[in-house]
Amino acid sequence: MIVKEDTDKTKIKKIAIIGIQGIPAQYGGFETLAEHLTKNLTNKYNITVFCSTRSYIKKIKHHNGSRLEYINLNANGVQSILYDIISIFKSLKFANVLLIFGVSGCVILPLIKPLTRIKIIINIDGLEWKRDKWGKATKWFLKLSEKMAIKYADEIVCDNRVIQEYVGHEYNVESTLIVYGADHVKTEAITKDNLRKFSFLSKKYALNVCRIEPENNIHLILKAFSLYEKLILVIIGNWDNSNYGRNLKEKYENFDGIYLLDSIYDQKILNQFRSNCYLYIHGHSAGGTNPSLVEAMYLELPIFAYAVDYNKETTQNKAKYFKNIGELIVLLEKSNSTQLEAIAANMKEIAIENYTWEKISKQYAELF
Repeated sequence: MIVKEDTDKTKIKKIAIIGIQGIPAQYGGFETLAEHLTKNLTNKYNITVFCSTRSYIKKIKHHNGSRLEYINLNANGVQSILYDIISIFKSLKFANVLLIFGVSGCVILPLIKPLTRIKIIINIDGLEWKRDKWGKATKWFLKLSEKMAIKYADEIVCDNRVIQEYVGHEYNVESTLIVYGADHVKTEAITKDNLRKFSFLSKKYALNVCRIEPENNIHLILKAFSLYEKLILVIIGNWDNSNYGRNLKEKYENFDGIYLLDSIYDQKILNQFRSNCYLYIHGHSAGGTNPSLVEAMYLELPIFAYAVDYNKETTQNKAKYFKNIGELIVLLEKSNSTQLEAIAANMKEIAIENYTWEKISKQYAELF
Protein backbone atom coordinates (compact mmCIF):
# COMPACT_ATOMS: atom_id res chain seq x y z
CA MET A 1 0.00 0.00 0.00
CA ILE A 2 1.42 3.38 -1.06
CA VAL A 3 -0.37 6.51 0.06
CA LYS A 4 -0.90 8.93 -2.83
CA GLU A 5 1.61 11.70 -2.98
CA ASP A 6 0.60 15.23 -1.97
CA THR A 7 1.27 17.34 -5.04
CA ASP A 8 2.12 20.41 -2.95
CA LYS A 9 5.63 19.62 -1.71
CA THR A 10 5.62 22.57 0.72
CA LYS A 11 2.85 20.89 2.72
CA ILE A 12 4.60 17.54 3.15
CA LYS A 13 5.35 16.95 6.81
CA LYS A 14 8.86 16.05 7.89
CA ILE A 15 8.85 13.03 10.20
CA ALA A 16 11.78 11.87 12.36
CA ILE A 17 11.70 8.27 13.58
CA ILE A 18 13.70 7.86 16.78
CA GLY A 19 14.52 5.03 19.18
CA ILE A 20 15.36 2.05 16.95
CA GLN A 21 18.54 0.39 15.70
CA GLY A 22 17.60 1.52 12.22
CA ILE A 23 16.46 0.28 8.83
CA PRO A 24 16.73 -1.91 6.79
CA ALA A 25 15.13 -3.85 9.63
CA GLN A 26 17.43 -6.53 11.00
CA TYR A 27 16.14 -7.06 14.50
CA GLY A 28 13.15 -6.24 16.67
CA GLY A 29 9.51 -5.24 16.40
CA PHE A 30 10.07 -1.48 16.31
CA GLU A 31 12.57 -1.86 13.48
CA THR A 32 10.06 -3.90 11.48
CA LEU A 33 7.39 -1.28 12.21
CA ALA A 34 9.68 1.51 10.94
CA GLU A 35 10.49 -0.58 7.86
CA HIS A 36 6.85 -0.81 6.89
CA LEU A 37 5.93 2.77 7.81
CA THR A 38 8.67 4.07 5.52
CA LYS A 39 7.66 1.64 2.79
CA ASN A 40 3.99 2.60 2.92
CA LEU A 41 4.13 6.32 3.72
CA THR A 42 7.24 7.55 1.94
CA ASN A 43 5.26 9.26 -0.85
CA LYS A 44 3.18 11.26 1.60
CA TYR A 45 5.84 12.29 4.14
CA ASN A 46 9.48 13.29 4.18
CA ILE A 47 10.84 10.72 6.64
CA THR A 48 14.23 10.56 8.36
CA VAL A 49 15.15 7.48 10.39
CA PHE A 50 17.91 7.63 12.99
CA CYS A 51 20.16 4.55 12.91
CA SER A 52 22.96 3.19 15.08
CA THR A 53 26.35 2.90 13.38
CA ARG A 54 27.00 -0.09 15.68
CA SER A 55 24.26 -2.07 13.91
CA TYR A 56 25.23 -1.44 10.28
CA ILE A 57 28.57 -2.17 8.61
CA LYS A 58 27.36 -0.58 5.38
CA LYS A 59 25.87 2.86 6.01
CA ILE A 60 23.50 3.61 3.17
CA LYS A 61 22.00 7.08 2.92
CA HIS A 62 18.46 6.17 1.88
CA HIS A 63 16.07 3.26 2.26
CA ASN A 64 12.42 2.94 1.20
CA GLY A 65 12.63 6.53 -0.01
CA SER A 66 13.54 7.76 3.49
CA ARG A 67 16.73 9.47 4.61
CA LEU A 68 18.94 7.67 7.12
CA GLU A 69 21.02 9.53 9.71
CA TYR A 70 23.55 7.68 11.87
CA ILE A 71 24.47 8.09 15.54
CA ASN A 72 27.69 6.49 16.78
CA LEU A 73 26.13 4.83 19.84
CA ASN A 74 24.30 1.60 20.62
CA ALA A 75 20.52 1.82 20.30
CA ASN A 76 20.04 -0.62 23.19
CA GLY A 77 21.30 -0.80 26.77
CA VAL A 78 22.55 2.18 28.75
CA GLN A 79 23.74 4.00 25.62
CA SER A 80 20.18 4.06 24.28
CA ILE A 81 19.38 7.00 26.58
CA LEU A 82 22.04 9.24 25.03
CA TYR A 83 21.34 7.76 21.58
CA ASP A 84 17.70 8.84 21.77
CA ILE A 85 18.51 12.25 23.28
CA ILE A 86 21.02 13.08 20.52
CA SER A 87 18.52 11.91 17.89
CA ILE A 88 15.84 14.17 19.38
CA PHE A 89 18.14 17.22 19.36
CA LYS A 90 19.26 16.58 15.78
CA SER A 91 15.67 16.20 14.62
CA LEU A 92 14.75 19.64 15.97
CA LYS A 93 16.64 21.18 13.05
CA PHE A 94 14.33 19.81 10.36
CA ALA A 95 11.34 17.82 11.63
CA ASN A 96 7.85 18.97 12.55
CA VAL A 97 6.76 15.54 13.84
CA LEU A 98 8.80 13.22 16.08
CA LEU A 99 7.81 9.56 16.25
CA ILE A 100 9.66 8.14 19.25
CA PHE A 101 9.70 4.40 19.97
CA GLY A 102 10.28 3.65 23.64
CA VAL A 103 10.73 6.02 26.55
CA SER A 104 14.42 5.84 27.52
CA GLY A 105 15.32 9.24 26.03
CA CYS A 106 12.13 11.00 27.13
CA VAL A 107 13.68 12.44 30.29
CA ILE A 108 14.88 15.27 28.05
CA LEU A 109 11.37 16.27 26.97
CA PRO A 110 10.75 18.79 29.81
CA LEU A 111 13.60 20.83 28.32
CA ILE A 112 12.55 20.35 24.71
CA LYS A 113 8.78 20.73 24.74
CA PRO A 114 8.52 24.36 25.96
CA LEU A 115 10.96 25.50 23.25
CA THR A 116 9.38 23.93 20.18
CA ARG A 117 6.06 23.47 18.38
CA ILE A 118 7.10 20.07 17.03
CA LYS A 119 4.42 17.41 17.42
CA ILE A 120 5.68 14.56 19.60
CA ILE A 121 4.20 11.07 19.20
CA ILE A 122 5.51 8.34 21.51
CA ASN A 123 4.91 4.61 21.37
CA ILE A 124 5.67 3.74 25.00
CA ASP A 125 6.35 0.05 24.27
CA GLY A 126 5.52 -2.55 26.90
CA LEU A 127 5.96 -1.01 30.36
CA GLU A 128 9.68 -1.67 30.28
CA TRP A 129 10.16 -0.74 33.95
CA LYS A 130 8.19 -3.83 35.03
CA ARG A 131 10.65 -6.31 33.53
CA ASP A 132 12.36 -8.58 36.06
CA LYS A 133 15.75 -8.25 34.38
CA TRP A 134 16.19 -4.65 35.58
CA GLY A 135 17.54 -3.62 38.98
CA LYS A 136 15.81 -1.07 41.24
CA ALA A 137 17.73 1.94 39.87
CA THR A 138 16.98 1.06 36.25
CA LYS A 139 13.32 0.42 37.01
CA TRP A 140 13.09 3.81 38.74
CA PHE A 141 14.67 5.56 35.75
CA LEU A 142 12.42 3.80 33.23
CA LYS A 143 9.32 4.63 35.26
CA LEU A 144 10.44 8.29 35.37
CA SER A 145 11.00 8.22 31.61
CA GLU A 146 7.51 6.80 31.14
CA LYS A 147 6.03 9.64 33.22
CA MET A 148 7.91 12.25 31.19
CA ALA A 149 6.84 10.64 27.92
CA ILE A 150 3.17 10.65 28.85
CA LYS A 151 3.25 14.15 30.32
CA TYR A 152 5.00 15.86 27.39
CA ALA A 153 3.86 13.88 24.34
CA ASP A 154 1.12 15.23 22.10
CA GLU A 155 0.03 11.68 21.30
CA ILE A 156 0.65 8.43 23.17
CA VAL A 157 0.51 5.15 21.26
CA CYS A 158 -0.10 1.83 23.04
CA ASP A 159 0.31 -1.47 21.23
CA ASN A 160 -2.10 -3.44 23.42
CA ARG A 161 -5.45 -2.65 25.02
CA VAL A 162 -4.13 -3.76 28.42
CA ILE A 163 -1.39 -1.10 28.23
CA GLN A 164 -3.92 1.46 27.01
CA GLU A 165 -6.08 0.76 30.06
CA TYR A 166 -3.00 1.09 32.29
CA VAL A 167 -2.17 4.52 30.83
CA GLY A 168 -5.74 5.70 31.35
CA HIS A 169 -5.87 4.42 34.93
CA GLU A 170 -2.34 5.40 35.98
CA TYR A 171 -2.13 8.83 34.31
CA ASN A 172 -5.72 9.71 33.39
CA VAL A 173 -4.56 10.20 29.80
CA GLU A 174 -6.19 9.05 26.58
CA SER A 175 -4.02 7.14 24.15
CA THR A 176 -4.28 5.60 20.70
CA LEU A 177 -4.23 1.84 20.23
CA ILE A 178 -2.05 0.73 17.30
CA VAL A 179 -0.73 -2.83 17.19
CA TYR A 180 1.80 -4.47 14.84
CA GLY A 181 1.55 -5.95 11.38
CA ALA A 182 2.36 -9.51 10.45
CA ASP A 183 1.48 -9.84 6.79
CA HIS A 184 5.15 -9.57 5.82
CA VAL A 185 5.70 -13.20 6.90
CA LYS A 186 5.16 -15.99 4.40
CA THR A 187 4.76 -19.74 4.62
CA GLU A 188 7.96 -21.42 3.46
CA ALA A 189 8.59 -25.04 2.49
CA ILE A 190 11.57 -26.69 4.15
CA THR A 191 14.58 -26.92 1.86
CA LYS A 192 16.48 -30.16 1.36
CA ASP A 193 19.56 -28.48 2.80
CA ASN A 194 17.80 -27.62 6.06
CA LEU A 195 16.29 -31.11 6.25
CA ARG A 196 19.81 -32.48 6.14
CA LYS A 197 21.03 -30.04 8.81
CA PHE A 198 18.03 -30.36 11.14
CA SER A 199 16.54 -33.85 11.17
CA PHE A 200 13.69 -32.80 13.51
CA LEU A 201 12.14 -30.74 10.69
CA SER A 202 10.70 -33.92 9.22
CA LYS A 203 8.94 -34.75 12.53
CA LYS A 204 6.33 -33.16 14.80
CA TYR A 205 7.88 -30.38 16.86
CA ALA A 206 6.83 -27.48 19.06
CA LEU A 207 8.61 -24.18 18.41
CA ASN A 208 9.46 -21.07 20.41
CA VAL A 209 11.31 -18.05 18.97
CA CYS A 210 12.29 -15.31 21.42
CA ARG A 211 14.93 -13.47 23.37
CA ILE A 212 16.27 -15.75 26.08
CA GLU A 213 15.12 -13.78 29.13
CA PRO A 214 13.41 -14.82 32.39
CA GLU A 215 10.15 -13.00 31.60
CA ASN A 216 9.81 -15.14 28.47
CA ASN A 217 9.59 -18.20 30.74
CA ILE A 218 12.13 -20.31 28.87
CA HIS A 219 12.94 -22.19 32.09
CA LEU A 220 9.28 -23.15 32.50
CA ILE A 221 8.92 -24.35 28.90
CA LEU A 222 12.15 -26.35 29.00
CA LYS A 223 11.25 -28.02 32.29
CA ALA A 224 7.81 -28.99 30.96
CA PHE A 225 9.24 -30.56 27.81
CA SER A 226 11.97 -32.34 29.75
CA LEU A 227 9.13 -34.10 31.61
CA TYR A 228 6.86 -34.50 28.58
CA GLU A 229 8.85 -36.48 26.04
CA LYS A 230 6.19 -37.15 23.39
CA LEU A 231 6.86 -34.00 21.36
CA ILE A 232 10.11 -32.43 20.19
CA LEU A 233 10.83 -28.89 21.40
CA VAL A 234 12.86 -26.38 19.36
CA ILE A 235 13.78 -22.99 20.84
CA ILE A 236 15.54 -20.35 18.74
CA GLY A 237 17.14 -17.45 20.62
CA ASN A 238 20.22 -15.62 21.87
CA TRP A 239 21.45 -18.19 24.39
CA ASP A 240 24.87 -16.61 24.94
CA ASN A 241 23.52 -13.15 25.78
CA SER A 242 23.19 -13.74 29.54
CA ASN A 243 23.99 -16.14 32.36
CA TYR A 244 20.30 -17.10 32.35
CA GLY A 245 20.56 -18.30 28.75
CA ARG A 246 23.97 -19.94 29.13
CA ASN A 247 22.88 -21.86 32.23
CA LEU A 248 19.70 -23.13 30.57
CA LYS A 249 21.58 -24.18 27.46
CA GLU A 250 24.14 -26.10 29.50
CA LYS A 251 21.38 -27.81 31.48
CA TYR A 252 19.09 -28.83 28.60
CA GLU A 253 21.10 -28.99 25.37
CA ASN A 254 21.80 -32.72 25.75
CA PHE A 255 18.20 -33.74 26.44
CA ASP A 256 16.73 -36.03 23.80
CA GLY A 257 14.01 -34.21 21.91
CA ILE A 258 15.14 -30.70 22.90
CA TYR A 259 16.97 -28.54 20.35
CA LEU A 260 18.38 -25.15 21.36
CA LEU A 261 19.38 -23.09 18.31
CA ASP A 262 21.04 -19.70 18.10
CA SER A 263 19.12 -16.70 16.75
CA ILE A 264 18.16 -16.85 13.07
CA TYR A 265 17.81 -13.45 11.40
CA ASP A 266 17.18 -14.68 7.86
CA GLN A 267 13.37 -14.40 7.62
CA LYS A 268 13.15 -17.04 4.89
CA ILE A 269 14.96 -19.66 6.98
CA LEU A 270 13.13 -18.66 10.15
CA ASN A 271 9.80 -18.98 8.35
CA GLN A 272 10.70 -22.53 7.33
CA PHE A 273 10.97 -23.44 11.01
CA ARG A 274 7.79 -21.58 11.90
CA SER A 275 5.65 -22.62 8.94
CA ASN A 276 6.14 -26.33 9.56
CA CYS A 277 5.88 -26.64 13.33
CA TYR A 278 3.12 -28.71 14.91
CA LEU A 279 2.63 -26.21 17.73
CA TYR A 280 3.89 -22.73 18.64
CA ILE A 281 4.74 -21.99 22.29
CA HIS A 282 4.68 -18.32 23.35
CA GLY A 283 6.11 -17.76 26.82
CA HIS A 284 6.22 -13.95 27.04
CA SER A 285 4.85 -12.58 30.30
CA ALA A 286 5.85 -8.91 29.86
CA GLY A 287 5.34 -6.30 27.18
CA GLY A 288 2.27 -5.66 25.08
CA THR A 289 1.38 -6.99 21.65
CA ASN A 290 4.41 -9.10 20.83
CA PRO A 291 5.54 -9.12 17.15
CA SER A 292 6.63 -12.77 17.20
CA LEU A 293 3.17 -13.75 18.46
CA VAL A 294 1.22 -11.90 15.75
CA GLU A 295 3.60 -13.31 13.13
CA ALA A 296 2.89 -16.84 14.40
CA MET A 297 -0.82 -16.04 14.21
CA TYR A 298 -0.54 -14.81 10.61
CA LEU A 299 1.33 -18.01 9.70
CA GLU A 300 -1.75 -19.89 10.95
CA LEU A 301 0.00 -21.72 13.76
CA PRO A 302 -1.79 -23.30 16.73
CA ILE A 303 -0.62 -21.37 19.80
CA PHE A 304 -0.15 -22.19 23.48
CA ALA A 305 0.59 -18.86 25.22
CA TYR A 306 1.57 -17.83 28.72
CA ALA A 307 -1.58 -16.79 30.59
CA VAL A 308 -1.18 -13.02 30.90
CA ASP A 309 -3.69 -10.41 29.79
CA TYR A 310 -1.43 -9.10 27.01
CA ASN A 311 -1.38 -12.47 25.25
CA LYS A 312 -5.07 -13.12 25.80
CA GLU A 313 -5.91 -9.72 24.33
CA THR A 314 -3.69 -10.29 21.28
CA THR A 315 -5.20 -13.71 20.58
CA GLN A 316 -8.74 -12.65 21.61
CA ASN A 317 -8.86 -15.53 24.11
CA LYS A 318 -8.90 -18.09 21.29
CA ALA A 319 -5.50 -19.69 21.90
CA LYS A 320 -4.71 -22.08 24.78
CA TYR A 321 -3.02 -20.69 27.89
CA PHE A 322 -0.74 -21.92 30.67
CA LYS A 323 0.79 -20.30 33.74
CA ASN A 324 2.99 -23.08 35.14
CA ILE A 325 4.76 -26.31 34.20
CA GLY A 326 1.84 -28.52 35.15
CA GLU A 327 -0.68 -26.59 33.07
CA LEU A 328 1.56 -26.69 30.01
CA ILE A 329 2.01 -30.46 30.34
CA VAL A 330 -1.78 -30.91 30.67
CA LEU A 331 -2.31 -28.87 27.49
CA LEU A 332 0.25 -31.01 25.67
CA GLU A 333 -1.33 -34.23 26.91
CA LYS A 334 -4.85 -33.21 25.86
CA SER A 335 -3.99 -31.64 22.50
CA ASN A 336 -4.92 -33.32 19.24
CA SER A 337 -4.68 -32.41 15.58
CA THR A 338 -8.35 -31.43 15.22
CA GLN A 339 -8.18 -29.05 18.20
CA LEU A 340 -4.91 -27.51 17.03
CA GLU A 341 -6.23 -26.97 13.50
CA ALA A 342 -9.21 -25.07 14.91
CA ILE A 343 -6.93 -22.86 17.03
CA ALA A 344 -4.71 -22.19 14.00
CA ALA A 345 -7.69 -21.16 11.87
CA ASN A 346 -8.85 -18.72 14.58
CA MET A 347 -5.35 -17.22 14.86
CA LYS A 348 -5.18 -16.61 11.10
CA GLU A 349 -8.63 -15.01 11.02
CA ILE A 350 -7.73 -12.62 13.87
CA ALA A 351 -4.40 -11.74 12.25
CA ILE A 352 -5.92 -10.95 8.84
CA GLU A 353 -8.49 -8.69 10.46
CA ASN A 354 -6.17 -6.85 12.87
CA TYR A 355 -2.47 -7.26 12.11
CA THR A 356 -1.80 -5.85 8.62
CA TRP A 357 0.71 -3.13 7.78
CA GLU A 358 -1.71 -1.24 5.55
CA LYS A 359 -4.12 -0.75 8.44
CA ILE A 360 -1.33 0.18 10.87
CA SER A 361 0.32 2.63 8.47
CA LYS A 362 -3.01 4.42 7.99
CA GLN A 363 -3.41 4.74 11.77
CA TYR A 364 0.03 6.33 12.15
CA ALA A 365 -0.68 8.61 9.17
CA GLU A 366 -3.79 9.89 10.96
CA LEU A 367 -1.64 10.81 13.97
CA PHE A 368 0.95 12.56 11.76
